Amino acid sequence: MKFCVIILLLCLHCATPSASYADWNPFKKDKKEKKSEHNKVAETIVTFKRQDPDLKEFFSKAYGYAVFPTVGKGGIGIGGAYGKGEVYQKGTLIGKTSLKQVSFGLQFGGQAYSEIIFFKDKKALEQFTSGSYELSAQASAVAVKAGASTDAVYNNGMAVFTMAKGGLMYEATVAGQKFSYDVLNKQEDEEK
Repeated sequence: MKFCVIILLLCLHCATPSASYADWNPFKKDKKEKKSEHNKVAETIVTFKRQDPDLKEFFSKAYGYAVFPTVGKGGIGIGGAYGKGEVYQKGTLIGKTSLKQVSFGLQFGGQAYSEIIFFKDKKALEQFTSGSYELSAQASAVAVKAGASTDAVYNNGMAVFTMAKGGLMYEATVAGQKFSYDVLNKQEDEEK
């Protein structure tokens, strides 16, 4: 079992693009690092809209959305994924979220990707922000490319889009992803 955990950690490490470490500075103040995370979310939104301009429709009509700039995923038989992001309601930042996933089965390699989950209505957003939410086994994601969002539909009030950042992995599923949610406190909001 220890061997599997070590291999999983190595795959996740390899799946995370090395550029993500290039902007880390141990001497930066915490406030700047938090702002940097927020900027990564903003950059991810711009990149998704650039890849598929039709996604602007989802951003304008969705009740809310969660953005994960980088999700690292890796595995050899046993796999895992992890990412951090932000949650928005009608374009306003309301909290932070994290994604975790453990999977078993045919899989090998590592990859990094970005993910955005759109919430069709208040009920869907409330389910996600209830504290601990898991995507169902029927959940699937649309790989973002020009025109891909025109065929996308909400499933249980949510629509999931992903965009590859790097790596190669035989297996790409969002089913079973578990999310935690933390409400944004006023001090963090003022720092943004």
